[in-house]
Amino acid sequence: IQPILADKCFACHGPDENTREAKLRLDTEEGATAEVILRGKPDESELIHRITAEDVDDVMPPPDANIEAVTPEEAALLRQWIADGAPWTQHWAFITPTLPEIPAVEISEGSNPIDAFIQARLVEEGLTLAPEADKVTLIRRATLDLIGLPPTLEEIEAYLADDSPDAYGKVIDRLLASPHYGERMAMDWLDGARYADTNGYQNDFNRFMWPWRDWVINAFNENMPFDQFTIEQIAGDMLPDATDSQRIATGFNRNNRAVTEGGAIEEEWQIENIVDRVETTSAVYLGLTMGCGRCHSHKYDPISQREFYQFFAFLNNTVDRGFYQEARGNTGPIVAIPGMAETEELGRFDKRVARAEKALKKLDDAKNEKRDEWLVSLLEATAPEEAANTSLHLALDGDTGTAQAGKELLWSEGLLGNSPTLTGTAESRVNAGEEFTFDRRKPFAVSLWVRPEGPGSLFSKMDDKDAFRGVDLLLSEDYRLAPHIIHQWPDNAIKTSTAPNTLQAGVWSHVVLSYDGSSKAEGTRVYVNGSLVTANVDNNNLSSTIFTEAPIWLGSRSDSAYLKGNLSDFRVYDAALTPKIIKGIFESTLAVQAGSESFKEDLLKIHDQVFLATRKQREDVVTKANAEREEYKRANIPTVMVMEELTEKRPTYLLTRGVYDQPDTSEALEPAVPAFLPGLPEGAPQNRLGLAQWLVAPENPLTSRVTVNRLWAKFFGQGLVTTIENFGVQSQPPSHPELLDWLALEFINQDWDLKSFQKTILMSHSYRQASVKTAASAEKDPMNTLLSRGPRFRLQAEVLRDNALAVSGLLVPVIGGPPVKPYQPDGLWTELAGGASLNEPYTRDTGENLYRRSMYIFRKRTVPPPQLTTFDAPSWELCTVARARTNTPLQALALLNDETYLEASRNLAQRMIDELDAPSSERLGHGFRLATGRYPSDTEQAILDAGFAEYLGVYRNDGEAAKAFLNHGESPVNENTDPALLSAYTAVASVILNLDETINKE
Repeated sequence: IQPILADKCFACHGPDENTREAKLRLDTEEGATAEVILRGKPDESELIHRITAEDVDDVMPPPDANIEAVTPEEAALLRQWIADGAPWTQHWAFITPTLPEIPAVEISEGSNPIDAFIQARLVEEGLTLAPEADKVTLIRRATLDLIGLPPTLEEIEAYLADDSPDAYGKVIDRLLASPHYGERMAMDWLDGARYADTNGYQNDFNRFMWPWRDWVINAFNENMPFDQFTIEQIAGDMLPDATDSQRIATGFNRNNRAVTEGGAIEEEWQIENIVDRVETTSAVYLGLTMGCGRCHSHKYDPISQREFYQFFAFLNNTVDRGFYQEARGNTGPIVAIPGMAETEELGRFDKRVARAEKALKKLDDAKNEKRDEWLVSLLEATAPEEAANTSLHLALDGDTGTAQAGKELLWSEGLLGNSPTLTGTAESRVNAGEEFTFDRRKPFAVSLWVRPEGPGSLFSKMDDKDAFRGVDLLLSEDYRLAPHIIHQWPDNAIKTSTAPNTLQAGVWSHVVLSYDGSSKAEGTRVYVNGSLVTANVDNNNLSSTIFTEAPIWLGSRSDSAYLKGNLSDFRVYDAALTPKIIKGIFESTLAVQAGSESFKEDLLKIHDQVFLATRKQREDVVTKANAEREEYKRANIPTVMVMEELTEKRPTYLLTRGVYDQPDTSEALEPAVPAFLPGLPEGAPQNRLGLAQWLVAPENPLTSRVTVNRLWAKFFGQGLVTTIENFGVQSQPPSHPELLDWLALEFINQDWDLKSFQKTILMSHSYRQASVKTAASAEKDPMNTLLSRGPRFRLQAEVLRDNALAVSGLLVPVIGGPPVKPYQPDGLWTELAGGASLNEPYTRDTGENLYRRSMYIFRKRTVPPPQLTTFDAPSWELCTVARARTNTPLQALALLNDETYLEASRNLAQRMIDELDAPSSERLGHGFRLATGRYPSDTEQAILDAGFAEYLGVYRNDGEAAKAFLNHGESPVNENTDPALLSAYTAVASVILNLDETINKE
């Protein structure tokens, strides 16, 4: 009854208060029975009157509502339901399952409880389970299901020769232990996780998430319990002492598309990213279309808009950003994934760095014990200089980006080191003979006087065109001071910012930026007129070098942020200065700004030039060693994007109509799960980790049901609930509700053991049935919903191609690693993606990469691999938990003409010739068996023989056609084989690879 009401009534009389008509609710017992349903009295119930009315003004649904009318059969069901008292219960999927009794029916020896549930339902329809399939069919079915590859002839022969009672069970155990099991399991999981190798949207630049894909494969192979598998993917980074592996697992929710186009609004895409994660998490684990609650309350399921944003709040507190302008590759937070060779090489780099740092420390120890005393003593020392000769003074025009009336001779002793000579130009660029080297591990300080008349960079050593690598001190439009220390903006950088109006327009101020070399924002301090200024931390994730060849610029960056105003007395120090010293610099240079004849102190003179020269040499060794290590990491070590929680909570608000810039700020929403489901487990934190624990809590009625239903669909072609993507009110009811609940609880009771649970299914007689229809099963169970026969359906896209490669002997079974680029129509990316493919074109691989498994093919979201999409693979732009299964002419054309399948046909032909020194008939039978697992029947053999004879005649008469026919693919042709003979076998092999039996599981 509930599906009828949901389908016909809830759009106008359901959970969404914004579209509810006549204040009438039919989704709650209270609303329905108070208004239009009189229990036990269908003829007096307004519901029956309205759905059966002939007057267009009275009938429901209204004819103009674009909702199909209630059918006579549905009306009869509603009438009977009301006559029976209109019993009311919650939607079946929202009730925590209880263990049902196993039906007491007769089942064959070796069967299990699954068969009792199936048989009991069949008996009601006058049917029974089919006999067991033959052994060849069983091993091929199970092998394709568990590892996504066909069995070898050796594996078939071994199984046929094993007469022990547990022979089939041993086959299942062997397949579950295969490293290819994890690959087959991951294929489906990647769909739900919308895994791809590019960002999506217009730019669609490359990214590198394959280490997360490999984590998934390994997790399945190691048989990680599904509850742990879930918790690590949703919140592995939040576990105590989280390992790199657990952090990598969280790549699940970094697989969403990412905008990189200039002009995008960060706040908008921050929201879009979190909405995508809500939709993905709820679809994969709960089977709910929760995204419908973004703009209004769900029209069918009891999820209010407020509850949507409460669920949203669990995922709205991560460090990653909504928008990365023109970003290529991965964006932070990230985890580096060195292999064994890379780890060893990094160890060698670490030793070099350690030796260099030890040598530097040894030198420093000679004076560091009394460094503070020495620095204080410098304040007491005097080094008079003429003010005109020791200060620079630039007038800067922010509109033109040039310095006006700047002195050619700039202050010559401002940079620490071997007293380098600075020269300035009218363009405010500073060159140094031996310029101080800025890097993230090196402390430094910069002091200057500024009289600003507009925003801009006070100084910089930064390359705008290299992701702003370097360092600068920026003055914003509201006169905040914001230092940047950057490897790659914004995901590998430090930025802090002071309060508005830190400086005053038209007023001279002394500014010092001091940095302690810690790579942390906390080590960056700004002083104004000798006093520390409080600053907010905007970015704090610097982990790589900031070294750049760009020169020092005064009053600008290399090509931007031109300052308007005046600068004077620019100095650089190779130390993080103490507050006392900074106060002394301010006081000593204040006299210069006032026109004093000389400095009273010269803080920059080092007492021992020999020491400085030696120190700089050793410091350069450290800098070079660190830079080489960072460059090696960047060039050789892959990374993966992961989740990371913010230290300060980001507020979540309900968005009016779901629009990013219309938050209802009257109330900040706390994380919570929908009220119709059990709450968070006792003791679970109210954050992403708590959400993960809730998803796999035994009380949650959805996760285990949804998961076992998808596993069932993997083996039987359809779920016990056919709408495997939707367990909400609009879902199809389960064909075997008691079996579904038994499976859900069995999965939990087996400690979420995926391998053990799947073996339970595969050992059942229901799975082992022959797939042949009988007249009775065809009539009463045409779609095999009742499981009156074994499963039979087309292989999915990846398995289809992998099967052809394996049968032909071309398959390279290497597991994991970066994606590959096999055959694809030339120019496809350029034609479909246009300019988005110019910087990252499709360059076809060679050698083994052409024959890797299909799950490793490079996935460009805007132009997904045609070999896969032709056979209903998704584009991986959004979460997909249920693929379509179609049968189109294009699929036949692909199997007959695609480069991969033509090459596979030729290699299968070569196998027929090389592996059997026998007459053509036996060779053809061998090829047939390689593809199907069985010998051809007499009729099939006759067809193969006749086809071969005809093809051979054609190619004997046309040698050029024979050679041209073999000119496909990169794998070499055996030059010792007669071209006409090989062509004839190839033509027959193409027929074999296109057999219905080859491209289907049966």
